[in-house]
Amino acid sequence: MVSFDFSNDRPVIEDKVPRVNLVIDGGTIITMVDDEPVISQGRIEVSGGLITKIGKSGEHNFRSKDDVEIIDARNAIVMPGLVNCHTHAAMSLFRGLADDLPLKTWLFEKIFPAEAALLDPKSVHLASLLACVEMIASGTTCFMDGYFFEEATFDAAKKAGLRAILAQGVIDMPAPGVPDQNENLNVARNFVERRQTDSNIIKPAIFCHSPVTCYAKTLQKASEICKELKVPFFIHLSETKWEVEQLRNKTGEKPVIYLDSLGILDENLIAVHGVYLDNEEINLIAEKGAKIVHVPESNMKLASGIAPLTGMILAGIRPGLGTDGCASNNNLDMFSEMDMAAKTAKIATSDPTAFNAMSAAKMATSWGSAVAGLDKHIGTLQEGKCADIVIIDTFQPHLRPCYDPLSNLVYSANGSDVRDVIVEGKVLLRERRFTHLDPLDIMKEIKTLAAKVEKHLPHVRIAGN
Repeated sequence: MVSFDFSNDRPVIEDKVPRVNLVIDGGTIITMVDDEPVISQGRIEVSGGLITKIGKSGEHNFRSKDDVEIIDARNAIVMPGLVNCHTHAAMSLFRGLADDLPLKTWLFEKIFPAEAALLDPKSVHLASLLACVEMIASGTTCFMDGYFFEEATFDAAKKAGLRAILAQGVIDMPAPGVPDQNENLNVARNFVERRQTDSNIIKPAIFCHSPVTCYAKTLQKASEICKELKVPFFIHLSETKWEVEQLRNKTGEKPVIYLDSLGILDENLIAVHGVYLDNEEINLIAEKGAKIVHVPESNMKLASGIAPLTGMILAGIRPGLGTDGCASNNNLDMFSEMDMAAKTAKIATSDPTAFNAMSAAKMATSWGSAVAGLDKHIGTLQEGKCADIVIIDTFQPHLRPCYDPLSNLVYSANGSDVRDVIVEGKVLLRERRFTHLDPLDIMKEIKTLAAKVEKHLPHVRIAGN
């Protein structure tokens, strides 16, 4: 698995007492480090984008108070920023466009035509900015995306200040920005090569839509390019019964066995959904070290099914958690996703103990960062790691009383409870106000763009039509 190095261009701190530029003081700190207790009335110090001290409030001193930003975190929970392991950010433009349909109908008869008619770099950039606003406001600090015109999403994420892994979409049919499907891999490769050194916190990748919509040679070549350029390889896998049946009719193999026969089932592969995996496939994924992303709300909305989450974990897989795009969820709220991940696992097994709040929170933090290959840098709050931090306002009726902060986060909190968001030591959201994005301007532009959607595709917007 690719492990990105975000250490370049960091200031070298030679003093024994580093110059602190941000302090988060007085909050309940959940570090998400295994076996590490919750820190009540804790304190985090940040310097040069890194966490330099974690301890009790008032325990540490810092040199200069003149240029230090202090965030009062009393009546708040401080935790690692959330990692959304699967999005199609620009599909925020299609939120609610064609609801209440099965995946095949929704995708081939509604979404693909809408994308072909309406997507261009400008619309993708704007819709991705809207997604970034939504993700920041709900506590996501890192997201993994796969779509078309991904350079536009790259620019949006960069403007927003979010950490991300952004994958250019590949599909063996004419696609937005790639009218000649024979050029799909060239477009993807060029994207990766152009953007590899364009940001310290955003990295490019390649996303093949699925084994059904991409030929075997396309999958193999995409995997080869990813390994050559040292970037992850994303794919939708076993999302629906229809997809599994289509592939078995075509190849005679189960999806995971098929990917393995192509030589692409390895630790560089990040497979999304995995709803219809049997024990043989799960064990093979674990053996090969491939990664899985669980997407429960999208799976429910499209009636795709419930992924065998507990079976994956018993096999040693540590899945990440994702929301999918806003056309099939219809939001990017990772708190809601944690809640649904835990509850669907319980209902699937008829066992309330099958999956707990800690595991759900890990999927959205430490396990998710490992899926992204970023666990050395984010996913837990530890000295020396990047300061990707969110602060949740607990002074809310639905979060009181608080006997177990972690349980409250998973089963009671929602994205609107997020108060402050920090990425790489930079405050993106302070007291629920954006520090450098203007959400109102973005939403005004989206309103204008949405009017064009309605004008060009009136038949698509009606749910179930």
